Amino acid sequence: MAPIDFSHFVNELATLSGKAILPFFRSTLAADDKSRGGVFDPVTEADRAGEAAMRQLIKRTFPTHGILGEEFGAERTDAEYVWVLDPIDGTRAFMAGLPVWGTLIGLLRRHAPVYGLMHQPFTGERFFGDGGAAFWRGPDSQRSLRTRRCASLGDATLMTTSPKLFRPETRPAYERVEAAARLVRYGCDCYAYCMLAAGHVDLVLEEGLKPYDIVALIPIIEGAGGVVTTWDGKPAAEGGSIVAAGDRRLHAAVLDLLNR
Repeated sequence: MAPIDFSHFVNELATLSGKAILPFFRSTLAADDKSRGGVFDPVTEADRAGEAAMRQLIKRTFPTHGILGEEFGAERTDAEYVWVLDPIDGTRAFMAGLPVWGTLIGLLRRHAPVYGLMHQPFTGERFFGDGGAAFWRGPDSQRSLRTRRCASLGDATLMTTSPKLFRPETRPAYERVEAAARLVRYGCDCYAYCMLAAGHVDLVLEEGLKPYDIVALIPIIEGAGGVVTTWDGKPAAEGGSIVAAGDRRLHAAVLDLLNR
């Protein structure tokens, strides 16, 4: 579990990054394409402003800590504590004016996720956890997060960002799971994982994630009683193909279906 002083600091980072990012939301905003000819992978001035603000505060407050961020890369990743930052997870939604993006702030200690927060500054929501407990905080209240029981894929709500993001060799495995689910919804990026932790979604499947896409979400999901691994059941902190479930029985069933 992260020391208690980190919780206060993470909230400072969230407030600071929100102030840097929010003025760009629903504005005229240009985007660069990082994909180099692949699936459109945008980055905006808002992404860079949010990460730069967080990096400056981390370096000033904890100069011995490492940082891994989506926009400005890695520094001191051999340190005991490493901050893992995604200033706007869901940049495509951000560009479309949809409030299903968020700022991800994760903390690794000796390479293991120990604290995570997702901040949605437009709605005023924060989802946070330390692996042992997880919480939602809105503009006027706070409550504990708990995943819901769902043992059967036939009763499950599944989310993924887009089926088009799966490679040809892995898409059939994803489609087996989708075909068996009761309800399927696309989009939402990090917001989908937070809805899983809140008990509204049962399953999230993704491919091609980087550490900054998932590290902050792991302590939230686990703190709410869920489980998140790679498709082969290994720890998820390095990213890759990810399966998150609110119920361990559902997680086991989906792993079996993915790996047939």
